[in-house]
Amino acid sequence: MNVASILNEKGREVTTASPEMSLAEAAKTLDDKRIGAVVVTDAAGAIRGVLSERDITRCIARRGAAALQETVESAMTADVVTASPSDKIDSVMGLMTDRRIRHLPVVEDGRLAGIISIGDVVKRKIAAAEAEAEAMKSYISTG
Repeated sequence: MNVASILNEKGREVTTASPEMSLAEAAKTLDDKRIGAVVVTDAAGAIRGVLSERDITRCIARRGAAALQETVESAMTADVVTASPSDKIDSVMGLMTDRRIRHLPVVEDGRLAGIISIGDVVKRKIAAAEAEAEAMKSYISTG
């Protein structure tokens, strides 16, 4: 199983934000869309960063409520780690665990092609384990 299989199942829609957007606007977007992160892109669509709920919370903790008037660029994670559709689920899970990343933009042919979360990855791993267990039960019962 690879990243493309996750995107094919969940969809490739990605909510983005501009670097100039305020943190308050970004927080509202996260709440409205019921998502945990947005990909920050410039006018040409290039990835500039990722802004998560955690980034906003840390910014508020450090600078108080006034931080909500600051820009997305001031709080986003600029060192973006990405995946490609061909990446295997196990390698992506290891990467996300090692780097403590909960949202991973997917890039294909130099363009943003989707986003996956650690929840998406875990869900697919559990489904694969359950399918394997069911296949083993079926094999044993027919043997």
